[in-house]
Amino acid sequence: MLEGNGARSEGVWGAEAGLGYEITAGGFSLRPVGGVFVYQGNDDRYVSDTFNNGQTRCRDTTNGQFADDRLCDDTALKAYGKLEASYTFAGSIELGGGGRYDGGEVRPYGLVSFPIAPRFRIHGNVGEEFIAVGLRGAF
Repeated sequence: MLEGNGARSEGVWGAEAGLGYEITAGGFSLRPVGGVFVYQGNDDRYVSDTFNNGQTRCRDTTNGQFADDRLCDDTALKAYGKLEASYTFAGSIELGGGGRYDGGEVRPYGLVSFPIAPRFRIHGNVGEEFIAVGLRGAF
């Protein structure tokens, strides 16, 4: 299965992309998932300066010199792992819970999902310092 989410983890907004495996029996499901959380990092060393002529350049704040523009892109990646257990009621609403680990500690969360197509569901997760809403596809 694949998942794509908009998420907020530990006070930071970003996007999640995950890949997992779903084991299902009699309405019950177990899903181990691994993925990456993509977010705006906090590297203040490089900043974008805009000049009077409208041109923007990346600058190193430690020495004032111009720097490669890619250094001003603070995109950061953080790996995560999740394990979810749920129950789907007659092919409709799914309710369950899980635990998410991203390098700090395991954070428990609740989950709910609704089908939008035979193999696709809109889902949401809510827990301590974690919230996500997205799309999950089973293949």
